[in-house]
Amino acid sequence: MARPTINDVARAAGVSKGAVSFALHDRPGVAPATRERILKVAREMGWTPSARARALSVSKALAVGLVMARRPETLRADPFFPSFIAGLETVLSDRGYALLLQVVTDPDKARQSYRRLADEGRVDGVFVTDLLVDDERPALLAEIGLPAVIVGPGIENPYWPVVGADDAPGIVAAVEHLIALGHTRIAHVGGPSDVVHGVSRKQAWCSTLRAAGLPDSPFVETDFSAESGAAATRQLLDLVEPPTAVIYANDLMAMAGLSLAVSRGVDVPGQLSIVGFDDTEIAAHLQPALTSVRQDAIAWGAAAAIRLLELIDGTPPTPIELAPPALVVRASTGPVSTGAAHAAPAQRRRSTRERGRMEKQ
Repeated sequence: MARPTINDVARAAGVSKGAVSFALHDRPGVAPATRERILKVAREMGWTPSARARALSVSKALAVGLVMARRPETLRADPFFPSFIAGLETVLSDRGYALLLQVVTDPDKARQSYRRLADEGRVDGVFVTDLLVDDERPALLAEIGLPAVIVGPGIENPYWPVVGADDAPGIVAAVEHLIALGHTRIAHVGGPSDVVHGVSRKQAWCSTLRAAGLPDSPFVETDFSAESGAAATRQLLDLVEPPTAVIYANDLMAMAGLSLAVSRGVDVPGQLSIVGFDDTEIAAHLQPALTSVRQDAIAWGAAAAIRLLELIDGTPPTPIELAPPALVVRASTGPVSTGAAHAAPAQRRRSTRERGRMEKQ
């Protein structure tokens, strides 16, 4: 049996094809009773307009883009983006929009993707994530006329609206929590120095330590991956004076760091307190359960989608209030040890050598 067409619906309802289109898209010009009759006939016949036909009727692609310049190794295990995309879809699917996702390996390819998407008319707008300190993408998108929403912490941008919550209060809360537990050597395993949220979290950590009158503590820059989180933890534990607490820029690195520490016989939190960021679902089910900074990635996605569609449609922006990051305290943090700090491997090796020299003397 052939699929019904808009012409079939129009004939059955006794109206023009244009009236059917107006009724389906809730446009003025069709009497309420006629609109109801058209919709009833369409339902009974099982007819819905194709996405292509709808796009042509409104001169839009009915799709938005998300171009991500990340290595697959760092993206595949990042728990933030699945939740963020789920939030996008809660809005986009209801509005009949598709999400076009592209993953590229570097910023240059990302810029090429934006130009291609705009030239081919494949999307009506895009989301910009992982904003760089000197990011050229917002200006490029303004130049090529492709509407955009920037997703990130509380920053300002001269070109496009920004959706996100300031992540600094979450880091501040984590540092203050550890200070209250007696920690003074609180290291930070952070993100790349050219990424805005990597810089903002480092600055919040550093300024909170200084405000408390504490000396600078170790910092290790990473790429947000689990592998780099484990390597950073190994580097910190090998210091002559290792930290008694570490704040990681995401849960993925914190989990890798926790595993590495435990495998080396370090008691968490007896000898080392660990804090993550994002409060992913699995954080509460680790042993010990991970203290982490919670932010609602699903809400971020929904808010970003709403704002981008308003930008595309030229409608006034809806006021958006996103909950600020909040520290969720669990078993991976505890009071600093009252005895000697756990000896780093390097320190233990040095002590062993010194004892050997003394025995020979």
